[in-house]
Amino acid sequence: MSPGRGERVFDGLAVGAGIAIGVAHRHDSRAIVQVRERKIPTAKVRAEQHRVLEAAADAADRMNSLQTQAKRMRGAAGEELGYMLDAYQQMLGGSRLVRGVQKRIATDRINAEAAVMREIGLMAEAFASMDDPYLAARIDDIREVGRRLVESLGKAQETGLEDLPANAVIVADQLSPADTALLDPAQVAGLATMFGGVESHTAIVARSLGLPAVVASADFLSDVKNGDDIIVDGSTGKVIIAPTAATLTKYKRRRMAFLRTQQSLKKLKTVAAVTRDGFRIRLHANIELPAEIDTVLSSGAEGIGLFRSEFMFMNRASLPTEEEQFEELLGVVKKMNGRPVTVRTLDVGADKLGDLVGLKPGPNPALGLRAIRFSLTRRKLLLTQLSAILRVSAHGPVRILLPMVCTVDEVRQVRQIVARLVSRLKRKGVKVADPLPLGIMIEIPGAALSADALAAEADFFAIGTNDLTQYTLAIDRTDDQVAYLYNPLHPAVLRLIQFSAEAASAAGIPVSVCGEMAGDERMTPILLGFGITELSMAPASLPRVKKRILDLNLSAITGRVRRVTSEADPIRLRGLLEELSGAA
Repeated sequence: MSPGRGERVFDGLAVGAGIAIGVAHRHDSRAIVQVRERKIPTAKVRAEQHRVLEAAADAADRMNSLQTQAKRMRGAAGEELGYMLDAYQQMLGGSRLVRGVQKRIATDRINAEAAVMREIGLMAEAFASMDDPYLAARIDDIREVGRRLVESLGKAQETGLEDLPANAVIVADQLSPADTALLDPAQVAGLATMFGGVESHTAIVARSLGLPAVVASADFLSDVKNGDDIIVDGSTGKVIIAPTAATLTKYKRRRMAFLRTQQSLKKLKTVAAVTRDGFRIRLHANIELPAEIDTVLSSGAEGIGLFRSEFMFMNRASLPTEEEQFEELLGVVKKMNGRPVTVRTLDVGADKLGDLVGLKPGPNPALGLRAIRFSLTRRKLLLTQLSAILRVSAHGPVRILLPMVCTVDEVRQVRQIVARLVSRLKRKGVKVADPLPLGIMIEIPGAALSADALAAEADFFAIGTNDLTQYTLAIDRTDDQVAYLYNPLHPAVLRLIQFSAEAASAAGIPVSVCGEMAGDERMTPILLGFGITELSMAPASLPRVKKRILDLNLSAITGRVRRVTSEADPIRLRGLLEELSGAA
């Protein structure tokens, strides 16, 4: 913080580009509301238990409305929020939490609100004691569900985000992803929180909404009041309270420059992504909902590089049939009108859609039965999905992408299944593309280190830098305690990306990057220097990345990129990265 009683400046993590200049609005984001405990007579136990069921149903209905909003959101934000809300609804639907609250009402003879508080406290203690960072990090989810259940018991409908002042900047210790999703960019200028990480659920939602945002700005909250003038610089991570007239003038100019740049980027829609020295790069979009296709097309994307198929399984009581999946995918392929669509097979596990497919989470879901591992144990589910994709391939260019591949045998098994399905469909007179490209995601270190062997079996690579970074550094990017250590530019991560790209090049197969790194224009020189020829990202990021490519002289920086991966000293590495970021 800067000295003095006037302007105060705090540093945090920049998670949403742009500059917000507005009025501070403090949001009380306590994990759970305060309630009064009172004893109840035995005769009222049943009535109090019934209140819990009604409140759980009410809270679930409110989650449904949030899920409707999540489906409209672009990129990773909708996926993250959708999975999280699915988990919340499971906790509200006759789960251990609801049963535990009802039992506590009967045994302790206390009101429902107090029973929720006690049960949440015990569950949080149990999770905190687990020697497992992933499960311990779910405490916030448990408390959030408890808060919403207590609110429904009291029929509380306000979130503290109503009746906001014009040009409000939300300030809080933390902001839940669900509450963030309710923010209206037409009314809210930006947000700043004391806690959070660059890849937390809340950060991803803020980016999707296009809100300037800073998280992990320690101690700033004690120095800000409702109505204070405030600036949030989502590009540098600065939070400025009570800015001077000179500071306001400077940031107003910077904000106008940022907005002009955003407008100019829209003119690049039909321009091919070619570097100054003639290297052609393909720019694709990541989506998970068919409703996003209009945004994809308006961004100038040349295709869909990652279509998350999980949306077809969300908010359902039963698994989608082959015909239902075919119709959904057909609509996407037709609307893309000849542009390629890469469909990732079901990435279930690690708290994703477990109940619907009958998957019980193991001791560590992130390292357990998920993604392609799960699909190969549920062959009928995999056959249904692959058959739908194959049928769609007759109507436009389609590729199959397998998530979380680790071994060559996994690729071979799926290729054999695809071959049998192709033969079966052809015998029935169904047209399919043959051969249909079969690719794999490189998102765990084991796959990156054996990329040369995998390249001999796969038709293309898609490097998922989010999980690759997380698994390489053993860091949960949503855990506030270690989020600051999540660094895609760690030498180990960069070397794994480089090794994968070189293995693909040697095998003559295409290689793309489809994680958050692909949509960060500061990373573009490094990725292209590694030999990456395709980038797939949220549609909103595509114009900025294209502009960076158009300004780049790739031949001039290739040697410097190689120096980056051989550098272990953090200070010199930072200097090299800044040099590359400014290279033209």
